[in-house]
Order: sequence, then structure tokens, then C-alpha cells
Amino acid sequence: MAVTFEDILLVSSILLFISILISKSLGRFGVPALILFLGVGMLAGSEGLGKIYFNDAQTAQSLGTVALAFILFSGGLDTRWESTKPILWRGVILATVGVFITAISLGAFVYFVTDFTLLESLLLGSIVSSTDAAAVFSILRSKNIGLKNNLRPTLELESGSNDPMAYFLTVSFTFLIMNQEASIWQLVPMFFMQMSIGAVAGIAMGRAMVWVINRIKLEQEGLYPALTMAMVIFTYAFTNVINGNGFLAVYVAAVILGNRNFIHKRSLTKFYDGIAWLMQILMFLTLGLLVFPSHMLPVVGTGLLISMFLIFVARPVSVFLSMAFFKNTIQDKLYVSWVGLRGAVPIVFATYPMLAGVEKSDMIFNIVFFIVLTSVMLQGTTLSPVAKWLNLSEKDKKLKKHQFDLEMEYDLKNELTEIEVPDSSPAVGKTLVDLHFPKGALIVLINRNRKFVTPNGATMLEPKDKLFVMTDNDEELTKVNELLGYEVE
Repeated sequence: MAVTFEDILLVSSILLFISILISKSLGRFGVPALILFLGVGMLAGSEGLGKIYFNDAQTAQSLGTVALAFILFSGGLDTRWESTKPILWRGVILATVGVFITAISLGAFVYFVTDFTLLESLLLGSIVSSTDAAAVFSILRSKNIGLKNNLRPTLELESGSNDPMAYFLTVSFTFLIMNQEASIWQLVPMFFMQMSIGAVAGIAMGRAMVWVINRIKLEQEGLYPALTMAMVIFTYAFTNVINGNGFLAVYVAAVILGNRNFIHKRSLTKFYDGIAWLMQILMFLTLGLLVFPSHMLPVVGTGLLISMFLIFVARPVSVFLSMAFFKNTIQDKLYVSWVGLRGAVPIVFATYPMLAGVEKSDMIFNIVFFIVLTSVMLQGTTLSPVAKWLNLSEKDKKLKKHQFDLEMEYDLKNELTEIEVPDSSPAVGKTLVDLHFPKGALIVLINRNRKFVTPNGATMLEPKDKLFVMTDNDEELTKVNELLGYEVE
């Protein structure tokens, strides 16, 4: 029976629908969406209930590359510079030196416990050396768990920026295996060149995106997402053409764009959040289809051993060494070590040696897949309990900042922020006029028990009131938070 394009669309839509439903049902129990999407893909595969045969590593890699670019772009858009700046170097060191230490230490362990060559062992270590942020923060946010000591921005920055390093190491060791006469020292200047070109290209494209979006003045608003998608793809592809790291360029460009004001900022940010989720689901489903469970059985013992070493030795060693020169407690380092969650990216990277023709690439792919499953099941389901156990969790007090969606040709300084009045707030029972808010701060609206209240000077605040506050600058916002009883660092 010939498979038509309509058949493919039908199956794809059904798998997508099932994945979202299962994610909604089981997500409340702390089961990461990643494992659910992978599970649906495996069940639909040739050895599952769906009996869909898929063995095209090239297609999986191409889809994974595009998906990763958009996931990094979405993450960069949500990265706030004011929260990232204090921990910038900590995150950068974890994303570079930390990834390198993880790859080398795990590679050395693999070399001693398997029959892999040294280069094959280092390749395996490189493939699983980066962390995944999507599953980590979906759990933390769903549980409304905040983290002390700027740990959340640290983890976000590391997870968003460490894939380029892992990508470079994976491609480099694949090249060395296929070209035995090549020297590893050839790769050192290549690394600095790729990272430098990627960073410069990202900065240039980020600024160009802001300029283009604000000045092109498209007649159809629906074309702005298409315009930005074209620029994202161009940033990745062009940077790779000029021998830079495209993933790094996309992330840097997104951070710059996300921290500037531009037309339709709120709607475009929401659009890319949806695109990121769609890309994650499609990538996880595809990778789930690509794996054959029967091929994983022979490597269960080896995979479990390597996974335990990665979780309990390699990752902690890399974190403690990378954060040795920063002022962090032992609890901070232990938690960052535990949030070394592996996601779909290592599975995508595992297709590179397969397509290059590395001798043991199939075994490497199956071990990597098992490591990801182990990491997600063990670490992904215990992030909140571990944070509480280490006394690092706190109520998430991150403010929801609603940007104006205006047609503007200038940097709008005003910000509309949603702030909830805590039960223990000293402002409870007081009128707005008695609170003496800063002159530039205006209470625009109050959401009280799902009803909007138009405030005036005589309006008395109640617990759980959600205030929509317009401020001219960060100092005024800080003063408002202090008056409402929030601890401001």
C-alpha cells in the first residue's frame, strides 16, 4: 500500500494531538514533557503499536538543527539582561569550560569501561556534555518554585548557551575519527574562530533585526513573524557559511533583540514561544521514531553505568571546578550539578557520527538515547524536591512584565508590571494615597477576585490583589515592590 502525503499529515496530526494531551495529563505529576513526547514517538515507531518505520537519520538531523535554532531563539528572547548581567561570567564559564570538563571526564571513563577507542569515547562524552533547559523550567514554573542566589538565570544562561560548545566538540571529534592523520591542535584555533565569528555575527544580526522590524513598516501585521523567521534562518545559515557557530549567533541575536523595544514585541514573543514548543514536540517525536528499543537492550548495562557516572561524578566535577572562583555555597553548586538534565539535543548530535560513517555510531546513538532517558526520569522528576532539600527553593516572586504592543519608532521607557499583593504585605488595609507611591508610578488597574477595579486614592488594598503598575524606570518599580512588602536585592 502506497503512503500518500495526506497519510503522513494525518499520522503527524494525531501524534501531535496525543502528545499534547498526554503532556497536559501527566505534566501535573512532575513528569517532564520531553519523556512523554519521546515515549509517544517510540510507541508509534516500527517496534511499537503504530508500526511506523522511520530510519532516516539525515531527516532527523535536519529537523533537529532547524528546531534547535528556533528553540535557542525563543530562549534568547526571554532572557532578561538585568537578571543575566550579574551572573554573566558564571554562566559563560559553565557553558564553555564546564561542558569541556564534562566531555573529557566522561570520555575518560567510557574509555576505561568499554572497548571504545579514546577518540570514540571522547566523542560520546562530547555528545552528552550540554544540558537541556526546556524540561527543567517547565517543571519549576509549573510548581511555582523560585530559586535563591540567582540560580535560575544562571541555569537559563548555561542551558541556552552551552549547545554551541557541545556542537563544536561533537563535530571536531567526529572529524578526528574520520581523519586519523589530523591533529587535535588544529581544532584549537578553529574553536576560537567559530565562537568569535558566531558572537560577532549574533551581535550584528540582533541589532539589524531591531532596525529592520521597527522601520520596514509592513502593511500586513501577519508578515512580521515571517520576516523574523527569515532573519533567524539567515543568521544561522550565513554564520555557518562564514565558518562561525550558527547556534551561538542565533542565541546572541535573540538576547539583543529581546532586550530592545520593537514593534509587536509581545505578540512576536508569544509566537516564538509557541514555535519553540512545536519544534520541541516535532523533534522529540521524530527522535522517538528513529530509535529501535530492541537495539537498546544490549547497551542497558553500559548505558546505565555511563549515565550514573555522568550524573554523580562528571557533571558535579565540572560544576565545582567551573564555579570555584565565584561566591557560591556548596548547596548552590550541588543544585546546579543536579540540574544537568540531558534532552533531545544530544540525540540530535548523536546523528552526526552516524551520517559521517563512524564505525560504532549505532552503539553510540543507543547509549546516548538511554542516557537521556535516565537523566530525564531521575533528574527531571526530582528538581523541586532537591531544591527544597537544599533549602534553595522559595516562592517565585518573578514579576510579570507586560510590554506595550505599539507601533513605535523610539524606545518606549514606560513599563506595565503585574504585582500581586502578598498576604503579609504591610500595604494590606491601607489606601493608595496612604502608601505614597513614587510620583512616576501609576496604579492603572486592580484585578481583585477576577474582577477589575478602577483604582483611586481611596481604594484600599486587599490580600491577593493584582496591581497593574505603570512605571518610568526600574528605581520606581523597586520602590513600589518595597512598599508592597517584597524583599528587593
